[in-house]
Amino acid sequence: MKIAIVTETFLPSTDGIVTRLTACIRYFLQEGHDVRIIAPDLGVYEFEGAKVEGIPARTLPFYRSKKFSLPTRKVKKILADYEPDVVHVVNPALVGFSGVRYAKQLGYPMIASYHTNVAQYLDYYKLSPFKGLIWWYFRKLHNKADLNLCTSKTVQDELVDLDFYNVHVWKRGVDTEMFQPKRYDDDMRERLTNGQKDKILLLYVGRLAAEKEIEKIKSVLDESDDFVLAVVGDGPHRSALEKHFEGTHTVFTGFLHGEELAKAFASSDVFVFPSTTETLGLVIMEAMASGLPLVAAKSGPTCEQIEDEKTGLLYEPDKSTDFKDTVLRFRDETLRKRLADAAHEEIKELGWKGAAQQVLDYYKEVARVDEELKQEQS
Repeated sequence: MKIAIVTETFLPSTDGIVTRLTACIRYFLQEGHDVRIIAPDLGVYEFEGAKVEGIPARTLPFYRSKKFSLPTRKVKKILADYEPDVVHVVNPALVGFSGVRYAKQLGYPMIASYHTNVAQYLDYYKLSPFKGLIWWYFRKLHNKADLNLCTSKTVQDELVDLDFYNVHVWKRGVDTEMFQPKRYDDDMRERLTNGQKDKILLLYVGRLAAEKEIEKIKSVLDESDDFVLAVVGDGPHRSALEKHFEGTHTVFTGFLHGEELAKAFASSDVFVFPSTTETLGLVIMEAMASGLPLVAAKSGPTCEQIEDEKTGLLYEPDKSTDFKDTVLRFRDETLRKRLADAAHEEIKELGWKGAAQQVLDYYKEVARVDEELKQEQS
């Protein structure tokens, strides 16, 4: 079938959405389907044989570390010329608005997927009064879709409570070929620890933004000299974080990709994930596949992935010292080893095939229903 994907983010950007998309697109192509990607123009015009239609992109005042594409009629022309069997709008907001609008206008069956809790982020930027408006806008977009996807049961329940239509959970996935314990690399550990390889290496991977609450990790470094920290990623909050961690044993690497990122995971000792705003947190699964024990906030999406005291430790975000106290427990090497083994065992067979096949089945279903409706009307 012909699949059009309209997305707010794509390569060369690196985040959980892009990782999920590229894994699924790769599967669609292997299964013989035709894929057209409509995304911000960041210089990538082809992905493993699938054409990428670039939409002019620019930085916006509220987020200067990333380029976005605004709504445009160009999306209508691309869709009309391509004539897809289904349109998938990923995280509709800006260019995704055009994806939703023109898929509907041109009469194509459409799926939308929700990946980012923008409304919750507003609390970290002193914009909480706008949360109601944000939810209204996203609900309006998503409810034009024939079917909606999200990445956890917790988010599904929230969206249903907010009157989003026909919401389903898109299965988890992770590249278990790339992320595995055998990727350990002595040179990478030397780099991440700044030469202090015998210390306990804490690892954070992700976007550097205020809502990630990365500052919490400093309390561990202040409390104990047993730990060092590596922060992998970039974002608008990086300079503030570098200042915050000044004087501690912390290394900022910027973005790492592919095998280099896999080595960073496998060469660390504990993965730390302070955020309470995630809709899933793909890096959690990458850490588990790499054989790392985890510390994460006790929230719906993380509880769906981490079993407390078995595959990781969950801390109470409302208790001021609980994050620090929980991480300090990992001075116990036996605890680290037990949780790491259990985490890897749970995730090692997951892969991406199940998630890709699931969404492909949804594509076929909405296309079939659309065809039946058209036949009835004729």
